[in-house]
Amino acid sequence: MANSKYEYVKSFEPEDEVLLPNLIVVRIDGRDFRRFCEVHEFVKPNDEIALNLMNSCAVSVMEKFPDIVFSYGFSDEYSFVFKKTTTFYRRRASKVHSLIVSFFTAEYVLRWKEFFPYKELRYAPSFCARVICCATIEVLQSYLSWRQNECHVNNQNDTCLYELVRHGKTEKEAQEFLKGTQKNEKHALLFEQFGINYEKLSVMVRQGSCILKTQMEDIVKYNENGVPVKRPRKRPIIVHSKNVAGTSFWNEHESLLKELGCFVKNIGKVDPDFVRSFQFEKKLMPSTWIVIRIDGCHFHSFSKDHEFVKPNDERALNLMNSCAVAVVTEFQDIVFSYGVSDEYSFVLKKDSQLYQRRESDIASAIVSFFTSMYVMKWKYFFPRKELKYTPFFDGRAVCYPSSQILRDYLAWRQVDCHINNQYNTCFWELVKSGKSEREAQNVLKGTQTLEKMELLKQFGISDYNKLPVMFRQGSSAYWEKEDISLVEEKGAASNGKCQKKVILEHCNIIEPSFWNSHPNILGEKLDIL
Repeated sequence: MANSKYEYVKSFEPEDEVLLPNLIVVRIDGRDFRRFCEVHEFVKPNDEIALNLMNSCAVSVMEKFPDIVFSYGFSDEYSFVFKKTTTFYRRRASKVHSLIVSFFTAEYVLRWKEFFPYKELRYAPSFCARVICCATIEVLQSYLSWRQNECHVNNQNDTCLYELVRHGKTEKEAQEFLKGTQKNEKHALLFEQFGINYEKLSVMVRQGSCILKTQMEDIVKYNENGVPVKRPRKRPIIVHSKNVAGTSFWNEHESLLKELGCFVKNIGKVDPDFVRSFQFEKKLMPSTWIVIRIDGCHFHSFSKDHEFVKPNDERALNLMNSCAVAVVTEFQDIVFSYGVSDEYSFVLKKDSQLYQRRESDIASAIVSFFTSMYVMKWKYFFPRKELKYTPFFDGRAVCYPSSQILRDYLAWRQVDCHINNQYNTCFWELVKSGKSEREAQNVLKGTQTLEKMELLKQFGISDYNKLPVMFRQGSSAYWEKEDISLVEEKGAASNGKCQKKVILEHCNIIEPSFWNSHPNILGEKLDIL
């Protein structure tokens, strides 16, 4: 990060390390997946193709992140369990859950055609995620038992509900009919009225799916005689169990015992206090500006592998900007956003009640939706360039108590944009002139702004400030009220309300004049001395 007088804003970033010996579980859930299933015409009550897509994405997550040693999922949710000694991103909860949900989302979009070759992905799917801390292996056992019981209960209820709907009842009537019925009554209903033996239904829909890693031999190369050379590798496999929290299932898998510990005894009903702890989620301080900042993960390598133009690829920046506009449009509590390179900051209004201000829900939903849009929009900005592998992002939520501190945060990001872009412009001009990257770094070491300006003149850039403004100042996307009279002239009915639209600009957001010319963003004008 570049140094500036605005650096102090970093002190508002919270510490969120999950302390040892807590076990880390990341649970992701589909965001508004009921509507997503209806729009994409999933089979009710269970679309096995959609479930297999979820399982395939979960396998990819476990292959990507070796510290995840077990996962369990059903319907539109998955829980990923990290080994007890993990130091993944220093155990920072915001990093952990945002990276997992972002990667899972990208895989979901990328793999859609593989599972639904004749069905268009009509809009961007997204997920929420959160970290659940399990203080002991017994708490993890209770968590898994709770989730599998939810799978059983929900699937049995949905199976009954959609059979009733198929036989003439409305969905509301079916829900009323099932209200208060017990497990044995639902079993009887399915068998006696519809001839369905519930225990004969697909094991995947009744029990959910487990993924764990097992030792396998992979062919890594062939020797000069054509004989395969094999090496042991840990590979994820999908299994099913009637009781994932049972000792007989858990303790027969050596990898789980080694990385997590053993289950000493079987459990019956889960302790309600445990369930409450699983459902607890930190809420952000009220009446503060919420900023969600997302950053590309390993984007230095990603941009190199996808041959982005250096120091700035206009197509890549416009892709980021297009995704940001989509995020602002989707989450209308976002009043302003600012982005540069592979990062974007989204500002939610002070009184926002999005997800009841639950920290991980807000951050994960935004990073997931952004990732989804990035993958879906890639082909429009890079029509001749294949997406070689999965892009993903991390995200964090930070609260700023005053408009002044919020503006200083945004100024910090724009100063960072100025300094980094000037440095990168010099760096890549030196590389293009024949220097190695290390030599270019040495030339620029300790140089100041004026020295870099002089250096650029050697490469025909006489005025740095005439470079494209998007490169120098970054991009801002925000809501702007549209003149009602203009709207009415176009034939649109205003109904006495202001029309709003999201606009994208490249402007100086450090100067108070920007905020005074857009008082609706922060709801105030600044006093300029």
